[in-house]
Amino acid sequence: MDSLIDNTNHISSNINEMVEYHALKARIHSVGFQPDERLIPFLEVAGFGSAALIRTFSLRYDLISALVERWRPETHTFHLPCGECTITLEDVALQLGLPIDGNAVTGVSLISRPARLCYDLLGRSPSDGKFQTLRFSWPKANCEYLPSTATELEVMQAARAYIMHLIGGVLMPDTHGSEVHLMYLPLLSNLHNTRSYSWGSAVLAVLYRELCRTTDASAVDIGGCLILLQSWALYRMPFLASISHQSYVFPLVNRWSTNPGIGRSYTVPIYRLMIENHSGEGFIWMPYSVPEVTAVIPSYAHVHSHLWCISAPLIQFQTVEWYHGDRVL
Repeated sequence: MDSLIDNTNHISSNINEMVEYHALKARIHSVGFQPDERLIPFLEVAGFGSAALIRTFSLRYDLISALVERWRPETHTFHLPCGECTITLEDVALQLGLPIDGNAVTGVSLISRPARLCYDLLGRSPSDGKFQTLRFSWPKANCEYLPSTATELEVMQAARAYIMHLIGGVLMPDTHGSEVHLMYLPLLSNLHNTRSYSWGSAVLAVLYRELCRTTDASAVDIGGCLILLQSWALYRMPFLASISHQSYVFPLVNRWSTNPGIGRSYTVPIYRLMIENHSGEGFIWMPYSVPEVTAVIPSYAHVHSHLWCISAPLIQFQTVEWYHGDRVL
């Protein structure tokens, strides 16, 4: 294989020097259950109605590692034989169904009265002391089994707990463990206002940051929305999936969530060769334009399509990454 990127600090230098490969690892904590139907209206109001439908599917860490080797931090693009490409706001809107327009997902990251905040917005608190995170087991325990006598306030509190788990476990997970930071909770205080935030661009900012960070050859873990990364690759490069007859559903990421999914997994070297040998002619630049896909995409997913090609910063609290949609679309 020709030299991918001329930079000795980039993980691709391991390929060029024939260093033994390693696959990145991640900690993904899917919610694991469908939300109570009473939560659905509140999840939709908050802008997470489609994202709440995301199901778990098997991640191929060898594939993810092979993609990281192709990532260029300076441009936030993958360098493939077919040219430069990247995960865009279009992919976020159609794959995850998240809003991509609105206020930046940011605010106060240090919560001064965490117990009071949890009591007010979640109905209870895991502790009366100082804490800045919630273990995923805690919000799950508070929204999986909602009593039949639950009031509207209690249903709203359960909806917030579900969203917190979704944010920290699936959409913007880090590499540190099984917890979600409390900084997101104040943004869920008024669920009608929650939709006014650009959650989609925040998800993309975190994923970009993680892709940039893991190009360091010493990295062993990767965070971010990896189901988006993997699904993006499978839609653009269908030859990566040994099974390609799965039906299309919305959000589009769910195409790979049901058995038999994407089929067998390969090793990093095999994925490297597949990408090198087939992504020239086999890369699909407009995977969402075929009739089978357009038929399942709701009209609201296209509302902010004018933003797909912009050049602008993506913001998620302390994370700011530049988006060059105009570079690849």
